[in-house]
Order: sequence, then C-alpha cells, then structure tokens
Amino acid sequence: MLKIRLARGGAKKRPYYYIVVADSHSPRDGKFIERVGTYNPMLPRDGEQKRVVLKADRISEWLAKGAQPTDRVARFLSQDEALAGKVKWTQSNNPNKAQPGKKAQERAAERAQREADRAEAEAAAKVEAAEAAVRAKEEAAAAAEAAKNAPVVEEAPAEVAAEEAPAAEAAAEEAPAAEAPAAEEAAEEKSEG
Repeated sequence: MLKIRLARGGAKKRPYYYIVVADSHSPRDGKFIERVGTYNPMLPRDGEQKRVVLKADRISEWLAKGAQPTDRVARFLSQDEALAGKVKWTQSNNPNKAQPGKKAQERAAERAQREADRAEAEAAAKVEAAEAAVRAKEEAAAAAEAAKNAPVVEEAPAEVAAEEAPAAEAAAEEAPAAEAPAAEEAAEEKSEG
C-alpha cells in the first residue's frame, strides 16, 4: 500500500521533513518512490517563508493512483488551496487514549483496596482504643467508689508496726541473696562460651 508521509531529515534537534510517497512497509527514513514536498517546523508559522511546500500536481496524481496520506500530511493537504477538495482531514478523537492499560488499572484497584483495608484497620484500632479508654474510666470510677465505701481501718499501735518492720527487712535481705547465685551462674556460662 502506498503512503504519502513524512521522512525526517536535518540535524539533531533541528528537524526537517521531506513529504514522500513510499511503500507502507519501508522504514520511515528509508527507501521512497518520490519526494513530493517539504516541511520545516523550525520556521515561524506566520513568517514570510513557507513552512510547508507541496508539489500539488504530483500529489494529486499519487492520490488518484490510491496513495493514502498519513494524518499529519492530510492536515497539510487540506490546508493547501489546490488540494483542499481532494483530501478531507478531520481531527481524530480517541477519548480512550488517556485511559491507563489493563495492568495499570489492576494495580490501581489493588492500591485502592489496600488503602481501604488500611483505613478500615485504623478505624477499628481507634474504636478499640476508645472502648479501652471507656473501660479504664469505668474501672477507675469503680475503684474510687470502692475506696469510698471501704471500711476505715484504724491504725495499729506503734508497737505492732515496730514488730512488723524487722520482719520486712529480713525478707528484703533474703531476696537479693537468692538472686546472687543465679548471677554467678550466668557469669560462669559466659566465660565458658
């Protein structure tokens, strides 16, 4: 199938295009049948030099033979006075072009599901923390109520307190003594290892 399309020329960052008639299977800048115009995008749009130069008679012959212009070339041809009636260009409309692909949509759905799960877990944690705070307040209130209603214990005479003090001191001395052998065993295990 024959195409009327652009073939790039020019230097790096200084594009210049040839409008060519070529087989649709040939490379963009490769083999072509005939050069039928030029396009220089570096020129200003409203300058005195023309950005697009076309050989209208040759293009009309190729169109008669069945050559199909690409979208960009069809735009150029529809703006030319000599070829305006032969080529009709309409702006293409692809509303789905901006839509992400299937995999991207799947990833977005997974990400949304994770966010929803995370938000649900945070909400559940907040509710649980609020319930725990309410229970703690209730327990504190119950403890305060119990303290108010508890019978008043009279203080023991000083003699009874004096007898209990040496017994508490003896229990305190026994506890560190019991811990000392365990510490010595741990130190021996470290030195052996």
